[in-house]
Amino acid sequence: MTDPFFDNLPEQEQPKGTLTLQTLSMPANTNPHGDIFGGWLLSQMDIAGAVLALEVAQGKVTTVAVSGMTFLRPVPVGTLVSCYALLQAIGTTSITVGVEVWIKDFINHKTMKVTEGNFVYV
Repeated sequence: MTDPFFDNLPEQEQPKGTLTLQTLSMPANTNPHGDIFGGWLLSQMDIAGAVLALEVAQGKVTTVAVSGMTFLRPVPVGTLVSCYALLQAIGTTSITVGVEVWIKDFINHKTMKVTEGNFVYV
């Protein structure tokens, strides 16, 4: 990992996979409680997984399944959202990609994993 922000984390608490998508969480994407809406986060994960699946397939892919989704903690507005994709399996007609989402809070300088899941593309 070349990001110095993760240098202070133990190895087992570092992102797995390749950084494929990064964005800021914005107020327009909040739920009624003021945290980032889970559906928005899921869509970012799907895009991140598709980036890796596109590289593997070298052509069009579409999402056919999402499994093992775990929301670990809420995502506050204003944090850097980083999606990491890791190839899990290549089948005869499908590609399975694990996606982890980590956030970086610029105010308290904390980094943490907020969700993970497996995406299947064909």
